[in-house]
Amino acid sequence: MKYNFDEIIPRRNTNSYKWDSATGDEVLPMWVADMDFRTAPSIIEAFVRRAQHGIFGYTKVPAAYYDAVKGWFERRHDFTIQKDRILFTTGVVPALSAVIKALTVPGDRVIVQTPVYNCFFSSIRNDQCEMTANELIYKDGFYSIDFDDLEKKTSDPKAKVLLQCSPHNPVGRVWTKEELSRIGEICLRNHVVVVSDEIHCDLVYAGHTHTPFASISEEFLKNSVTCTAPSKTFNLAGIQVANIIAADEEIRRKIDKVLNVNEVCEINAFAVEAVIAAYNEGEEWLEELKTYLFDNYIYLKEFMKTELPSVRIPPLEATYLVWMDFSATGQSSEVIAENLLKKENLWVNEGTMYGQSGEGFIRLNIACPRQLLKEGLNKMKSLYKC
Repeated sequence: MKYNFDEIIPRRNTNSYKWDSATGDEVLPMWVADMDFRTAPSIIEAFVRRAQHGIFGYTKVPAAYYDAVKGWFERRHDFTIQKDRILFTTGVVPALSAVIKALTVPGDRVIVQTPVYNCFFSSIRNDQCEMTANELIYKDGFYSIDFDDLEKKTSDPKAKVLLQCSPHNPVGRVWTKEELSRIGEICLRNHVVVVSDEIHCDLVYAGHTHTPFASISEEFLKNSVTCTAPSKTFNLAGIQVANIIAADEEIRRKIDKVLNVNEVCEINAFAVEAVIAAYNEGEEWLEELKTYLFDNYIYLKEFMKTELPSVRIPPLEATYLVWMDFSATGQSSEVIAENLLKKENLWVNEGTMYGQSGEGFIRLNIACPRQLLKEGLNKMKSLYKC
């Protein structure tokens, strides 16, 4: 490999939320979704060039920014985006909150497909809406969508938005074009707008293809809002930048108004450079990253098969977040996560963070050098192997 993903880069005492939130230096954090790898060299070089200028005043977003976003999604995802349909903001969570506020009034219902990214719940709550769960079906170690239940939930007159996670965090599914089309038809029939969080769209593994929801048809494009960012792809969460794609002019106007009212309508000078460098020069690095991440997943699967065979691992089609079924232990997610932290100094996410249907699961971040992954898995083995 050209890039060294095995390098262990010390992150303690760098104001890292992931590493410096731990109670002690002995804790191995494999929880929050950022990677323990340096970002692509082209991005670092862009930061250095910008820093050397030495002046960091108010920043104008140039045409090159929009060109980079458009070029990336056309090349990588066969999704043509018009420049005037792109709104930028400081992150996907602020984007989702702004979109929900723009499309609802207090008391409206927002549908989510649980277990799902926990910040969905806070965004809905903060916008004074009610959350409705369209629980995913978990059968034989695989997740699918309950379309009958989705039809029922979208038929509620108070349901205004389906907040969709595609690819799905934490269960690791890449929804097929056929699945997304069924979602789109149901939502069109019931006048529910699809808000698609596609932040993990670039971390899809061989044999699977990410289909941007809005790319399927003109009707879906107009009845949806897509939120994306380079943050998961290139380990740039701390740079704080995301894009909202809204084709419908009235919806876009409402979102833009909310972004301005909430004063999250500007991005910083380094965010602009990051997006341009990532989307124009980051593809080679990304392809090697994906190979390394998937090899980590294969290592994890083989380890668990040998050492902890009672723990089931649903297929990882995308993301670097492995959803692990510990239900055979008979312990709750809270107890599993607590025991791993207190007894083995391994910090993971408990499954119920993502809804009650996450009971018995934990989420493990495998975006780290393999040496750290082995250390984390051995901690699990030490606690749970009979």
